[in-house]
Amino acid sequence: MHYAETPPPPELDGLVEAVWTLDIGADGWVDHQAVPDGCIELIRRHSGRSFWRTDQPPLFVTGLALRPAVLRFSGDARFTGIRLWPWAWHALGGAPCNDFADGWREIAESDPLAALIAGDPDPTPRLIAAFRGRRPPPLAAIRQSAGVDDLARITGLSTRQLQRICARETGMAPRSYLRLLRFRTAVCDIQSPDAALADTAAVSGYADQAHMTREFQSLGGLSPGKVRRHARGPFV
Repeated sequence: MHYAETPPPPELDGLVEAVWTLDIGADGWVDHQAVPDGCIELIRRHSGRSFWRTDQPPLFVTGLALRPAVLRFSGDARFTGIRLWPWAWHALGGAPCNDFADGWREIAESDPLAALIAGDPDPTPRLIAAFRGRRPPPLAAIRQSAGVDDLARITGLSTRQLQRICARETGMAPRSYLRLLRFRTAVCDIQSPDAALADTAAVSGYADQAHMTREFQSLGGLSPGKVRRHARGPFV
């Protein structure tokens, strides 16, 4: 399996987390898990087949989840994905996150969203055009926040306002979404070959390594060690 990510240019910061490609490159069907990452994934499959509970179409979007997705790919499956923050997905006219949480839904080729990820070329120029003139909302500061009180301080919004806005944009309470982001940070950092588990736990905001291990089991169904050995981005 070959997985690669391209970070967004500065004008997409806080809206697009990454553009990624995945080439399974196997002789037969393979099984993987995708761990929660707090983002909406707009995905085009260029070849092969993919299965998450049911067969997936060539173009689909996956929602926010609090548990891993169990996936099957044919060996010739190849994908391009756009990893969007939930508020960016809504800014593009996407369906409410609650409508497809812990699941996926098909995107019709006639949908304007399909044009963002048409064919093989890099979708970044089309994303820049789609978001031209748009700025991340105050809730985007949650990505760098240590907690709800910190987020309230940064944004100048009350806790009640944040509860309402976060529920609208993510379908979750701020604390639940922060939990996802903490896990996401740890999954990314732990893939560095020289990252010590205790250091990863501290940098990611966990009380200690044991706390991080419990959260990996709860949200990913895996140990930190297994993620370190096998993960490629969110795929394990």
